[in-house]
Amino acid sequence: MVNPRRNSYSSNGQSSDNSHQTQSFSLLALFLLLKKPRAFPFLLSIFLLLTWVFLRIQHLSHFSNLPPGKWSSREDDRKANLVRFFPTQLLKDKRGWLLNPVSAALDAGISGGAVNCVSTHVGEIRPGGVRGNHRHYTCNETFIIWGAKTKFRLENSQVGDKGYAEAIISAEEVAVAVSPSRTAHALVNLDPVRTTFFLGCQDSIINYNSSTTVYNVWKDL
Repeated sequence: MVNPRRNSYSSNGQSSDNSHQTQSFSLLALFLLLKKPRAFPFLLSIFLLLTWVFLRIQHLSHFSNLPPGKWSSREDDRKANLVRFFPTQLLKDKRGWLLNPVSAALDAGISGGAVNCVSTHVGEIRPGGVRGNHRHYTCNETFIIWGAKTKFRLENSQVGDKGYAEAIISAEEVAVAVSPSRTAHALVNLDPVRTTFFLGCQDSIINYNSSTTVYNVWKDL
């Protein structure tokens, strides 16, 4: 007489052995595949994907840890005529990012900036420092800002009773911002350690000693 329990145990044991053999075979096949030269592009793709995910999580964590009111929304960026990027989004090759201020603003869909770079200036803002806080009446200006946590303020009559919009850029970002003619602007370094770097592109020559520029627009800066 056949023992049903014994048959059941034997069947389950064979099934378990087959499962282990299948897993071992799959792992061996994967190992052999990865040893081949043609597997390198696949491994590189996985590495780049994991790197991108890590950087994205790190960025989101950075902003989630900031207290309310200390970071900018997309709506704030729009009101301040500003678009921000991660350096990895701007990479052309292994040397790093490279931007043309005029085409960068146009490609980002920001209007009112310089139509060409007749006058260009590059500078730095050390921690706690302020640049701008003035209004040009005879030129449009486009900025590229990077290097430190920085506040960009732009005159905007549509923003409540303040009359201006603000966007805060993190040290990990690169921003393109524009200030149309007759619109005041200011850059403020909010970082306790890092230095803000910026490039300004104007579509006409400015005589800073003439009445075409008004200074100290905001008294709170």
